[in-house]
Amino acid sequence: MTEIDRSLIGSESAPYVVEVEKGAIRKFADAIGDASAFYRDEAAAKESGYPGIIAPPTFPVSFYPPEEPAWTRDLDRKRILAGEQGFKYSRPIIAGDVLTCRIVFKSVEDKQGKSGKMEILYQEVIGEDADGNHVFTNWKSTVYREAPIELK
Repeated sequence: MTEIDRSLIGSESAPYVVEVEKGAIRKFADAIGDASAFYRDEAAAKESGYPGIIAPPTFPVSFYPPEEPAWTRDLDRKRILAGEQGFKYSRPIIAGDVLTCRIVFKSVEDKQGKSGKMEILYQEVIGEDADGNHVFTNWKSTVYREAPIELK
């Protein structure tokens, strides 16, 4: 099984801009069930040394590009499963940030599972501030399962 175009390993998506809004942070915190005042109350965040309301650590999962990267564009969505993911920060994401993000296609690994062959796609979403300083990296893996055998 080799459906993901490995010739695109090392490619990056076009940069896209994300404007981080207080309301989006609050809605995300509500969705994940985190009642921390840091995600809602500017005074509480500032009392703890932050310059303003901060975003939960998993917030970058909501940063979607305007178009799908070339290496995933033609994949069958019914065969995609989320894999692992993690985050690395140089500083917290703060309400009011304007971040330039890009997705990097890191690698693909072939695996055999109980239900058949699969390809594990590894990507990173990298976010930088307006000065070009690294803010976060969200690394993630995606499982792409082999097509089911069609019976005739």
